[in-house]
Amino acid sequence: MISNDRLSRDVLDVWQRTDAACFDVDSTVIREEGLDGLAEYLCKGEEVRAITQQTMGGRLSFREALTKRLDIIQPTLPTLLEYSQKRAFTLTPGIRDLVAKLQAKRVPVYLVSGGFLRLILPVARSLGIPASHVFCNRLLFDDNGKYTGFDHAAFTSDSGGKGRVIEQLITVHSYQNVVMIGDGATDMEASPPAHAFVGFGGNVIRPAVQKEAKCFVTDFTRLHEALE
Repeated sequence: MISNDRLSRDVLDVWQRTDAACFDVDSTVIREEGLDGLAEYLCKGEEVRAITQQTMGGRLSFREALTKRLDIIQPTLPTLLEYSQKRAFTLTPGIRDLVAKLQAKRVPVYLVSGGFLRLILPVARSLGIPASHVFCNRLLFDDNGKYTGFDHAAFTSDSGGKGRVIEQLITVHSYQNVVMIGDGATDMEASPPAHAFVGFGGNVIRPAVQKEAKCFVTDFTRLHEALE
């Protein structure tokens, strides 16, 4: 079997000294793409998946793609609540053990995602990650629960936003070895300011990330072993 993994010594050196680990959520911590799942639930999956692929491949800015996808989906608050209650997310194999290992080493773990709070908080809770360590987007609704947009003030609502989150974390906490782990172009562009980036292809391989990331893994076990 041919491995797609590429392990850079300098990135692994930062990983072994990491004092803050930042994970993307969709297609990284969980196997699904949250917004795509909501679109499927509302029978608009094919249209939205096409835009997601363009975003992850770096062909659209994140905010452009987010606006396009939400304009198609037009989620109402009742629908979002219903979906979040019924939706069963699947943790990526190895992530629970990896997060537990980091936490045992007293390394703060953050979820930095372009997804939405109501869909991501259950994932955080399942991994013992506090809500204060979740950075993501918020949908906006009027008094009748009709979708009116999303919070543009959230760093993660635009391209470069994940980097801005990490920059803020470094400023506030004086972290010296922040590692960003994720599958997409928006994750890769967060380093710098992250001190290292690990591309993850365990659920889906983004060709641009696989090509350009200095360190690329398809199994969280590789990162877990590196912490031993």
